[in-house]
Amino acid sequence: MLASTIPILTPTSNLNPSHFVPSITSTRVTFPQSSSSSKPHSNPPLFVRFCRSTSSNGSPDPAVGPASPEIDEVESESSSDFGDSYVALFVRMLGLDHDSLDREQAITTLWQYSLGGKKCVDDIMQFPGCINLVVNLLRSESSSSCEAAAGLLRSISSIDVYRNSVADSGAIEEINGLLTQSSLGPEVKVQSLNTLWNLSVDEKLRVKLAKSDILLLAIKYLDDEDIKVKEAAVSVLENLALSRVNHDVMVEAGVIPKLAKFLTFYSKGYKVITKEARNALLELVKDDYYRILVIEEGLVPVPLIGAAAYKSYTPRLYESPAFPDGTEIEKTYTKPSRYGAAEVLVGLNVDNNAIIDEAKANAVIGQSQQQFLVRTGAIEMGETTSHSEHSDDQPRHTLLHWIDGVARLVLILELEDKSAVLRAAESIASVCINEHMRIAFKEAGAVNQLIRLLSSNDDAIQLAATQALEALSASNMVCRFIEAKGGVDPLVSILKCSDIGGAIVEKSLNVLAQILDPNKEMQLKFYDGSVNGSEMEFGGAKNDGGLSSTDSEQAISKTNTRNNLDSIFTARLVEILKSSSPSLQEKAASVLEFVALTDPTLAPIISVDIENGLSSTFQQNFLKVSADTESDAEDQFSAAYAIKLEEAGLAISAASRLLTRLLDSQQFHNKINFSSFIDTLRKILKSNIPLRSKDWVAACLVKLSSLSGYDTSSNPINVEVTLYETIPRLVEQIKTSSSLEAQENAVVELNRIVSEGVVDSTGAIISLGAVNPLVKLIEEGSEIGVEASLTILYNLSMDIENHAVLVAAGAVPSLKRIVLSEKPQWQRALHLLRSLQI
Repeated sequence: MLASTIPILTPTSNLNPSHFVPSITSTRVTFPQSSSSSKPHSNPPLFVRFCRSTSSNGSPDPAVGPASPEIDEVESESSSDFGDSYVALFVRMLGLDHDSLDREQAITTLWQYSLGGKKCVDDIMQFPGCINLVVNLLRSESSSSCEAAAGLLRSISSIDVYRNSVADSGAIEEINGLLTQSSLGPEVKVQSLNTLWNLSVDEKLRVKLAKSDILLLAIKYLDDEDIKVKEAAVSVLENLALSRVNHDVMVEAGVIPKLAKFLTFYSKGYKVITKEARNALLELVKDDYYRILVIEEGLVPVPLIGAAAYKSYTPRLYESPAFPDGTEIEKTYTKPSRYGAAEVLVGLNVDNNAIIDEAKANAVIGQSQQQFLVRTGAIEMGETTSHSEHSDDQPRHTLLHWIDGVARLVLILELEDKSAVLRAAESIASVCINEHMRIAFKEAGAVNQLIRLLSSNDDAIQLAATQALEALSASNMVCRFIEAKGGVDPLVSILKCSDIGGAIVEKSLNVLAQILDPNKEMQLKFYDGSVNGSEMEFGGAKNDGGLSSTDSEQAISKTNTRNNLDSIFTARLVEILKSSSPSLQEKAASVLEFVALTDPTLAPIISVDIENGLSSTFQQNFLKVSADTESDAEDQFSAAYAIKLEEAGLAISAASRLLTRLLDSQQFHNKINFSSFIDTLRKILKSNIPLRSKDWVAACLVKLSSLSGYDTSSNPINVEVTLYETIPRLVEQIKTSSSLEAQENAVVELNRIVSEGVVDSTGAIISLGAVNPLVKLIEEGSEIGVEASLTILYNLSMDIENHAVLVAAGAVPSLKRIVLSEKPQWQRALHLLRSLQI
């Protein structure tokens, strides 16, 4: 009989019957609530049936007939005092030797029992092998059995001491297979995913889960129709993101766009999902590259500064209506409003013919929403941080949709809390990754606030403001706006002050170099004004219809800018040329060139020691690297050396441009040492700096030699320019240009140089690897290109040492095809074949 087996399987420890009553804990990760689908089988659970059919002395009572569900429930509750005695019985009934119905009833009962708390789970786990039987039921064809098994595993895995036991039992692999089933019910998905969620609390198990297919399955279930499945899936991803070692595989799996959609397309029913998705993304944005990917999805990291910090914010309610960037709105109404509604509800008074671009509209929307949150005291409510950001010494952040995030950061800049302002400025610097974000901040009014912060007496805030302006100044439109708003003045003042730290000076110079770019100044001279009856402005900036223009402000700002670029400022730039890094030298030379373009007298530059500044820029130390030692030779092929070479090339190119401009001044012409500059530039021309940096070096060298009357017979400067700049540039064009016409033009020019008999020109062509593209052109080019290429190859063949290179490049088969096809150039091809002795 069944009763005879009970004493053998009774647990060794005494169980408290009160634990059978389910009690849901307050923490979500501990114990799940029973879903609506977790109802018993159509027959009562085996536990209830057994208790109902047993008399008070433990023997069956055949006289007891079928009872109604209500009676069953009452009787089961009254029998709970000895229910714990049968845990062993239900564990035994999980065995494979029992039929599927009894196993289903047993697992369902044990699951419900486990909801009673840790004591109930301990009672179940005291039987060795129990967990393996539960895992085996995940393969059951019954959806109820799978749900109950996953639910019991969820309860067990919520206890720390049993988490590894669940993982070691193969539960992860079985759940992985279970979740791949296409016909799986939502209840089973929820219990399975929540089990994985509990397991992912352990850091070692997180790594294991991320390396399995569980990660892809969790991402897949983010699109499930059931909201509870979505919640469970995003919870798993939230925990996986807590381990930085998982970030790479998570991003590669495409988790960022999936999670970002819950924050950018917020739904009322997705409050929990939104919170968990935000926490996961906040972990990912700690990596600089992944932060960029999150921002590209339309989310902005915003510092949490506490609601108290916003108390100092005072909205400008009674000022003249204007957009956040300061652009005034033209008033079309004349009658005063009795209660000021015309100012407050200015949006209702905008002329229908006014053209307001999307960026300005978004700025107004974002500003209005954030100001409303401040006024109601609801700002930062519900904006939680990730789990790993609980300590007070770590900065806390949240993620907002870019319209709200941009407006929030600009609003923080107006507060009195210095630490909050500092964090906001730093965030702006990190968020401006593309033109869209830069324009958004410009329209939101960030430029005005950052310019104001440049005058702060706090070095940290001043540095953060210059960093933010540096990021914004990558946009030509923003550069013009910074200048129009008077941003050049404080930047020039920073450079003039010798007491300011080097980092602030560096960032300020970078911003000035963007604003005072000589290339932009030259383009403005061509594009300012009317073109074909339309207004054309450099940088794509257009006047907004219906809004007041800022042309007068720009004109005034330009005038002030020119007046402030005096000899004190240029002297400071010359100091930078003498003692700074190549990167800063490049920026200083660029700004000095701007000064030279705007002041034809060159008085501010000539009055300072510009000659020594240029010499210091040309004398780059690592250009003198000797190949005498093996280590030096290895350094020349390192990535660090390539970066230094690139920076040095840019600095030298900028200094060469500046020197070329200054040579137009007779006063400067009379005071410099021509021979010193010529010798220095000749060495640079032969160095390994990038080819594109040699353009202005060659131009400056030619101009120096022509103005100085240098003896070119003994020192053929023109030949050196041809060998080290012209020929390499033409060969590069032949090898890399995607335009056949451009390639052929370069070949024609190269043929002219070779035909003129420039010394060592053929050797330069061979060493630069031009033979292969020339052979390719004799097959694919037009008549002009084929003719020029054949001529160059023929000149190369005059030196027998070049024959092997020509043959290796495949010239012989190509020449034979030209001869056999009797193309117009067949005779020249035949001569070349004979020269190669083929």
